[in-house]
Amino acid sequence: MKPKRIESINDFVIKFANVNGSGSASANELFARSILRMGVPVSPRNIFPSNIQGLPTWYEVRVTEKGWLGRRGGVDLMVAMNPQTWNQDIAEIEPGGYLFYDSTRPLPQSKFRDDINVIGMPLTDICNATYDDSRQRQLFKNIIYVGALAALLDMDAGAIAELIGEQYKGKEKLLKPNLNAMQMGRDYALAHLKCPIGLRVQRADAVGKKIFMEGNSAAALGAVYGGATVCAWYPITPSSSVAEAFERYCKRLRVDPETGKNKFAIVQAEDELASIGMVTGAGWNGARAFTATSGPGISLMTEFIGLAYFAEIPVTVIDVQRGGPSTGMPTRTQQADILSTAYASHGDTKHVLLFPEDPKECFEFTAQALDLADRLQTPVFVMTDLDIGMNTRLCDPLEWDDAKQYDRGKVMSAEELQAGKDFGRYLDLDGDGIPYRTYPGTHPTRGAYFTRGTTKDRYARYSEAGPDYVDNMQRLLKKFETAKTLVPKPLLSAALHPARFGVIYFGSTSPAMAEALDALAAQGIYVNALRVRAFPFQDEIADFVAAHSKVFVIEQNRDAQLKTLLVNEAHINPASLISVLHYDGTPITARFIVKEIAAVTAALNVRPLKKDKAA
Repeated sequence: MKPKRIESINDFVIKFANVNGSGSASANELFARSILRMGVPVSPRNIFPSNIQGLPTWYEVRVTEKGWLGRRGGVDLMVAMNPQTWNQDIAEIEPGGYLFYDSTRPLPQSKFRDDINVIGMPLTDICNATYDDSRQRQLFKNIIYVGALAALLDMDAGAIAELIGEQYKGKEKLLKPNLNAMQMGRDYALAHLKCPIGLRVQRADAVGKKIFMEGNSAAALGAVYGGATVCAWYPITPSSSVAEAFERYCKRLRVDPETGKNKFAIVQAEDELASIGMVTGAGWNGARAFTATSGPGISLMTEFIGLAYFAEIPVTVIDVQRGGPSTGMPTRTQQADILSTAYASHGDTKHVLLFPEDPKECFEFTAQALDLADRLQTPVFVMTDLDIGMNTRLCDPLEWDDAKQYDRGKVMSAEELQAGKDFGRYLDLDGDGIPYRTYPGTHPTRGAYFTRGTTKDRYARYSEAGPDYVDNMQRLLKKFETAKTLVPKPLLSAALHPARFGVIYFGSTSPAMAEALDALAAQGIYVNALRVRAFPFQDEIADFVAAHSKVFVIEQNRDAQLKTLLVNEAHINPASLISVLHYDGTPITARFIVKEIAAVTAALNVRPLKKDKAA
């Protein structure tokens, strides 16, 4: 009896199982971009090991004309090219799904499942008969299976050929062989395999003006547009490409056209502690400076973060979060640095955190972080993660107002000092907790002060007097209250019908949450949703919780870190909050969220409303 076939047009998940270092990444990305070129949204994710070569790697592509960008879960078509992971790869396929594999070497029937559709193609034999060089055999094998998939999925081969032409423009020695390999795979599939299968890609017009980019690149561009001139960093997955992209953009946008001199400084430091030290020094001197790191780097940077907080020096940190603690899962995603950044350093500290949801907000929030750091004279963290940072994502086009003026905050000028304006480095003249500062060399005799990590009075004079210390610490709290008025406000998504329950979420959970809300509404379960975009928390968050009997808090860590922060800082009753936690290193899915929320509402005997037709 033949298994049933999944039948779907422009709505399926395909996953490539390869070996790291085999050259498969570029071919798999070519496949994803080809579908995008056909006007169908895709959401690809690269799942790779933390070594250079030899371990398993996967590339998952969600094809969805509806535009859902979260990871769905489950696989409809598995391209199994790695014998090491065969069993787990086969297990992921949905019943009625498809397995595409290299059938050069016969496999026993026990290696397959009865409820999936098996498609074998002798890829190794084809490569051995065509190419003499072993490296060519491996590399072109990837392009050949892309060509075969084009036939199996009824894709427009012209879109693939067009992309190959763009990739190898001016490199005829590479262009023609790649085109030939793609056509070879397509021709073989059309001649020997049943094409198309139940999964198909049809041209659509669902991409619109959206762009396709990584969050790390977007953050780097945001740093350029936000006025950063100094970057000091130490390589660490998954943040390294932020600094690398910043360098590329600076070489295009930050070189004096007349002199050819660089108008930026990028330093790869000897370690994370040195990098944050350089950024702190640059910020003290008046430069806009940032570093990019991940959880382990934050751990090492805390001493200087504390100094910047207490000495009130502008510092921007882009934290591309990964699995922890310790080395953890370097190439997997989590949202597990929330508490470590909010309270980084010993003693009493509170730091500003921004939570972007996609590359567009990585661009916007990084630029805004540089403004906030100057305005508040304090460290500001942009809390992205591997899923946003290293995966190419569809998002709205980046926008910038060329008339925008940078907010340098309270900086006392030479003219003000000369006129006799009272300058105390830690003196609050305006009641917002933020003192005035001066740039080094502003005035020959006035406006100078000692910068120290020890306690001081309002005029930066060393003091261990208790009242001076309390006065300073209370002012820092007042500054944090001022920050509430400056950081991005939460965004509300109201349900179509009155809702007893609410949900709070942030950052990279957004794509899955958007889809989950739609799926819940289809079941008659309506919830209001609030996306938190920054810490400190505004009053709207406490008001949202108070308006619902229970509020789910969706986050990707074990210890409910956002929930803890809500209880500690927004003074929310923990009994009002229900945690939905996902922390296995893979991005959270709408399926997971829906299952958790539906189970709780069922346990509370909440009867679903009539299903909404629009859902």
